[in-house]
Amino acid sequence: MTEFTKPSPVGAKMYPMREPAPADAGLGDAEDDDFDAHELPDAELPAHRYHDRELSWLAFNRRVLELAEDASLPELERANFLAIFASNLDEFFMVRVAGLKRRILTGLAMPTNVGRAPSDALADISAEAHALQLRHADAWTHRVRPALADAGIEITEWADLTDAERDSLGEYFQAQVFPVLMPLAVDPAHPFPYISGLSLNLAIRIRNARTGRQDFARLKVPPMLPRFIEVPSAGEILRFIRLEELIANHLDDLFPGMEVLDHHAFRLTRNEDFDVEEDESENLIQALEAELLRRRFGPPIRLEITDDMDDVTLELLIKELDITDQEVYRLPGPLDLRGLFDLARIDRPDLRYPPHLPTTAVAFQPGDSNERPDIFKAIGRADVLVHHPYESFATSVQAFLDQAARDPHVLAIKQTLYRTSGDSPVVQALIDAAEAGKSVLALVEVKARFDEANNIVWARKLEKAGVHVVYGLVGLKTHCKLALVIREEDGELRHYSHVGTGNYNPKTSRMYEDFGLFTADPQVGKDLTRLFNELSGYAIEKKFKRLLVAPLHLRKGLLRHIDRERRNAEAGKRARVRIKVNSMVDEQVIDALYRASMAGVEVEVWVRGICSLRVDLPGVSDNITVRSILGRYLEHSRIFAFENDGAPIVYIGSADMMHRNLDRRVEALVRLADPEHIQELHDLFDLAMDEGTSSWHLGEGGAWTRPVDDPEHPRLDLQDSRMLAVQSRRRKRTVR
Repeated sequence: MTEFTKPSPVGAKMYPMREPAPADAGLGDAEDDDFDAHELPDAELPAHRYHDRELSWLAFNRRVLELAEDASLPELERANFLAIFASNLDEFFMVRVAGLKRRILTGLAMPTNVGRAPSDALADISAEAHALQLRHADAWTHRVRPALADAGIEITEWADLTDAERDSLGEYFQAQVFPVLMPLAVDPAHPFPYISGLSLNLAIRIRNARTGRQDFARLKVPPMLPRFIEVPSAGEILRFIRLEELIANHLDDLFPGMEVLDHHAFRLTRNEDFDVEEDESENLIQALEAELLRRRFGPPIRLEITDDMDDVTLELLIKELDITDQEVYRLPGPLDLRGLFDLARIDRPDLRYPPHLPTTAVAFQPGDSNERPDIFKAIGRADVLVHHPYESFATSVQAFLDQAARDPHVLAIKQTLYRTSGDSPVVQALIDAAEAGKSVLALVEVKARFDEANNIVWARKLEKAGVHVVYGLVGLKTHCKLALVIREEDGELRHYSHVGTGNYNPKTSRMYEDFGLFTADPQVGKDLTRLFNELSGYAIEKKFKRLLVAPLHLRKGLLRHIDRERRNAEAGKRARVRIKVNSMVDEQVIDALYRASMAGVEVEVWVRGICSLRVDLPGVSDNITVRSILGRYLEHSRIFAFENDGAPIVYIGSADMMHRNLDRRVEALVRLADPEHIQELHDLFDLAMDEGTSSWHLGEGGAWTRPVDDPEHPRLDLQDSRMLAVQSRRRKRTVR
């Protein structure tokens, strides 16, 4: 047997590996049928063994905020993390908080995963969210804004401008802002206006100079205009003023003959989560379009106001919006810091991360002739594992589909599309293939949250081009990332497959960390053929050889592998479980990891977001380590690795360890077969778990701590390290 003895980081535990188990070992139908998750050993597990999932999500967003507070990061990147925090929190309220509130109001709410009453859970969330939003405002006011000013980018106030600067901005206001403003009065003839979700507004109190009567008006800050307006200046310092600040200082132009008494900014968050009831006769596209219209009028769930808002204005908003005091967030700073995304247009590369150009995967690099590489020939030689964004999406996934669309030997293309960009070359490749006469199947998940409208547009465009478009299975979202190309070669059909951890989206592929496997393995091709047939036809019931597929078999398969590690540890064999996911919530998986830990299995969990798994349970979680890494790129890949007594088993795929992924979505994991790919992922895990790598550590009470850097020995940045490692690769001259 071949052993791999590549060097590991200091402190990492080495496991010399034999050749991995055969690609279908342990996945046969017979063994799968023999395994019953309900017959796992009844080990004594404490009643309170999970972290609250919602509070854990808020802890994740706190880690994002800590990046904004980190003075060692470039100033514009810190501002970007403040915007990401704000955007994340908006979605959390629109979906998670809204869903919990709706279930409470309808009487359908169940106790949380830690046994908290729903109303108490909502109070816990509110208290923590209030504290986080205050910390977020403080980070902008006292950390990031001053740091930007020191770097030559000043966000100023109207009071700090010169008369000449005010006159210049007044001209801009009259020409570019005033024409699109729409003040709405509230009086007996004008009812309180509809306030759209996430819009930034000014609440204005005015007095009629003739009658003396006081009235209220609402003014929406135009979302189509830049949030930060550059102040004309001859100096080297770039100066900006917030759009709402500019508008607030020109209210007299909007209310001639009226006295403006006061004005305050406010912002409303609405419930924008929804469920579409499906049946086999319903037109899903039409149902979604109708629901998207209804979404705009979801009930309010959060009201953000500036801390100087007077009681009269606040009482009016609370009454008209039918919102509770608990849902009011009074903030000492500007509202809607998502607007900081607008600073991305500033041309100051010195205040950003150094640029990184993705490299082409070694297998897809052109040869000495510098001709365009033959993607199919490269995949036919050996499986290819690509790591985005370190390796290029354009020269791998996109090139794979482009060549398939052009190649006269390609007969059919089948692909899932969960989220796509507005100008997606992936979609265009499918259209080109259909127009060239190939058989093309696209499974478009139109229910991808917040991308529904975009996906509907692309679904119709695909249909017009002759693509066979299907919308998945009734009651399930199709979240798996799959592409299959069928090509005729020497009178036989050959399958070329791609299974990924991320969406087929060229834009997010430059920001999201993901893996993708290209393979010509006939077994994977057969698995995908069968899965696509079931997705376009009827429910998933069959088992697969190199895939684990949800909702019927994925959790069961992972539980079987975890339990095998437990039994190996009890027998004195080598045992370890390594899992990298975005979220770790599923109780059955967590309990299996606890049992494995109790048997002596080394359990390592690398999680970006929610983690309900605890590491502070004596005798239960002693062998469990949990790390979280956030940074320049969004860690998005999912990896599942099992030691298997030295014959490692490793999967990558689309599934997180959440109920929705394992029970209500079609997900797929693919088993890696190449020993070098398996070793590559283990090396990556070694680096992530090393004490010398910058990461957050989960500890007692669910607290996440980030060890402080020693200035003389700074901790390793995993993403920077990975970037350098991939860039240093050289084209392999040997043919395997």
